[in-house]
Amino acid sequence: MGLKQDKWYRPAEVAAKVATARALAAVLSRPKRDIVLVGGNLGEKYEDNASVFHDYLIRERPDLDVYWMYDPSADYVRKEQIPNAVPLGSFQNYLLFFRAAYTFHGHSLLYDIAPGIDRYIHLNKKTVMTHISHGIEGFKKILILPEDKPLLRRTDYFNCASPYEKRIKQNGWGAPEEKLITTGMARFDRLEPDSPAPEVKDILVMMTWREWLFGLSEEAFMESDYFRRTTGLLNDPAFLGLVRDRELNVKVALHPFMKRFERFFRQLPGQERIRFYSFDEISIKEEVVKADMLLTDYTSVSWDFLYQNKPIIFYMFDQEEMEQHRGTYLDLDGELYGYKAKSLRDVTALLGRITAGDNTNPFYKKAGEYFQYFDDDNCRRLADRVIGPARSTEKLKFRTGTLPAEP
Repeated sequence: MGLKQDKWYRPAEVAAKVATARALAAVLSRPKRDIVLVGGNLGEKYEDNASVFHDYLIRERPDLDVYWMYDPSADYVRKEQIPNAVPLGSFQNYLLFFRAAYTFHGHSLLYDIAPGIDRYIHLNKKTVMTHISHGIEGFKKILILPEDKPLLRRTDYFNCASPYEKRIKQNGWGAPEEKLITTGMARFDRLEPDSPAPEVKDILVMMTWREWLFGLSEEAFMESDYFRRTTGLLNDPAFLGLVRDRELNVKVALHPFMKRFERFFRQLPGQERIRFYSFDEISIKEEVVKADMLLTDYTSVSWDFLYQNKPIIFYMFDQEEMEQHRGTYLDLDGELYGYKAKSLRDVTALLGRITAGDNTNPFYKKAGEYFQYFDDDNCRRLADRVIGPARSTEKLKFRTGTLPAEP
C-alpha cells in the first residue's frame, strides 16, 4: 500500500546492516537483562497500545532493558523525552533486533520494529515476537500483503482484548489458537471506564482512510465521494449553525495519509469553532480523554469512547463501498455500539440530541461483549503472560538502588 517510500538503495543497505548486526550479535556476551523492543504507528508517533505498554515497562519493569523504535525523520522523541529511543533502520536497531529476547509491535514488525526485516525474519529464531494491535479489531478486515506472510507466521503471540476479538483473529486472520492470548488492550490502562462528561461540548472528529484513494491526483481526490462527503459535513449550514449556537468545540484529526490534501480541509469556513489538526499536531491518546464525544466513520478509536461511556456518531456514508472493497468484521447494521448516520440530516439531528443532554452512550450495556477487563492491569497482564512477572527482589533493587536485607 505504499506505507513507506524506500530509496532505491535501501534493500542493499538493509542487507549489509542485517549481516553485520547478526554476526556481531552472535559473538557478544549475553546481556545481563533481557532486551525488549517496542514499536507502533510506523515509528511516526508515540500512540496507541505500543506507547502505553512501553511506558509501563520503563516504569514497572527495571529488570528489563526496554527500547522504543522510532522514525528518525520525526521529532516527537525529543519533544516528549521518550527514554531509550532507537532510530528505525539504524545499525543499532538491527543489532538490538538480533539480541532481543522480546519484541512487541502495534502494526507490523516490518514498519514498527525493523525495516525490511521480512526477507531476513527466518534468521532470528530466538526472539519472542508479539503483535499487540494498535486498537481493537472489528471494522476493516486485515489486508495481508506478500511481505506480511512470513512476519505473521513468525509472530509468536497475538494479543486480544476479549474472546470477541480472539474469534476475529482466529477465524478472520487465521491465527492458531495457541498463539492467541487475551490480556486486554494496553491503551485502556490510561482510560477510566464509564466516565462520560457532564455535558457534551468538545467533539473529536476522526475519519479513517480508504486504500482505494492511494495514488490519486489532487484533482481526482477532490472529486472523490470521501472528500466531498467529509467536507460537505463540515461545511453544512445546519451543522455549522448547531456548532455555533451551542458553542461547541470541534477538533478534526486528519488521518496521516491525508498529508497531501490537508490544505483543502484547512480552507473550510467555521474555523473559530472547527479546528483541523494533522497527525503530527495532535495527540490522540490525550484527545480521547479530553473529548466528550466522537464523530467518525470506521475508526478503532471509537472503542476508547465506548469504554468511557461517551457518545459516538458513526457517519457511514459509504458503507456499501467499504464492505465491497475492504469488508468488516462487525455487522454494521446490527452490531454497532454508537448512533448510526447515513446522511447529513442524520448527523445534525443526532448531534442536536446529544448536545441537548444525552451525554452518555446508550450502547454502553454492550461493552462487556467487547472488553473482558475494566481495570488498569492490561499492561501487567500482557507483560506477565509473555515475559513473566518480575521478581520482587529485582524490583526493589532497581527502584531503591540497594539490595534487600538478608533474612
